[in-house]
Amino acid sequence: MTLASETNDVVRSAAGSPVTVPPVTVPSATVPSATAPSTAVRPAMVPPATVVLAATPIGNVGDASDRLKTLLADADIVAAEDTRRLYDLANRLGVHVSGRVVAYHDHNERDKADGLLDQVETQGATVLVVSDAGMPTINDPGLAIVRRAIERGLPVTCAPGPSAVLDALALSGLPTDRFCYEGFLPRKHSERVQCLRALLGERRTIVFYETPHRIAEAMDDLFDVLGADRPMALCRELTKDYEQIRRGTIAEVRQSVADDPPRGEMVLVIGGASDEEAEAASTSTLSIEDMAVLAIDRAREDGLRIKDAIAQVVQEHPLADGSLANRKQVYAAVLAIKN
Repeated sequence: MTLASETNDVVRSAAGSPVTVPPVTVPSATVPSATAPSTAVRPAMVPPATVVLAATPIGNVGDASDRLKTLLADADIVAAEDTRRLYDLANRLGVHVSGRVVAYHDHNERDKADGLLDQVETQGATVLVVSDAGMPTINDPGLAIVRRAIERGLPVTCAPGPSAVLDALALSGLPTDRFCYEGFLPRKHSERVQCLRALLGERRTIVFYETPHRIAEAMDDLFDVLGADRPMALCRELTKDYEQIRRGTIAEVRQSVADDPPRGEMVLVIGGASDEEAEAASTSTLSIEDMAVLAIDRAREDGLRIKDAIAQVVQEHPLADGSLANRKQVYAAVLAIKN
């Protein structure tokens, strides 16, 4: 079909005389050019004089955003937790890192922060901060430079992306409207138990990280402190080919860990305390004097030595931070009451 805008069409009037129709100009917005560049997707911007925290894939390289690729290619400085992993990621993404790459990890981030921010402030540099996987600052380096940038009045922004915490939470089937993230469970048994005791009355869904070589001990402690029946999910190898979600009660997941030890770093999502559990936890915190009175009563009623009664009471009533009261202090309070 030929448009009037392309030719001068000749038509006839009602009287039969020929009339020349002038060309019709069609606005370009109504007839897009086949060769015009598309404006549907705009290239990611690399903000000058800014610190950018960018999330990297946690297992599936296909999760890398176009914005991350552009930042990796064009940022003036890339501060990477592990420079070798950075270059490996860039190679898999087909990106050439043109900026200066510096190592930025847990052991040097406080020392490096101000030097990087000087480049932002005086040279207008874009400083890209990336960790090995996920979002910087979330159990990864980055907090020091964010804090110093805020103190110095320099802009900081994020290029969001994959998050093991949010992925696990979404896949767990547990409430997501309110949750708390506790990072890695402590390595030592005593510290781990104290941490869990402090969370006995937590009503929100709780999220932890854990490693394969500690998961069996961690599940034992979860069982002992939080009980057998709390719902939970163990999420491993998220976004990878062998992604696995184990759902059930703490007792059921604990048994599955014993029967089939999981591999790879994992995320544990634990259901919050019920109303009854929260109520019991809130009333279990006693003062040293209250523990002394309770120990005296128990020793009398159960025929126990006072030291054994104190040991039981202290174990049953952790302090608000999850630690246990000092038995010597409780014993001194017992002597004060008797005297």
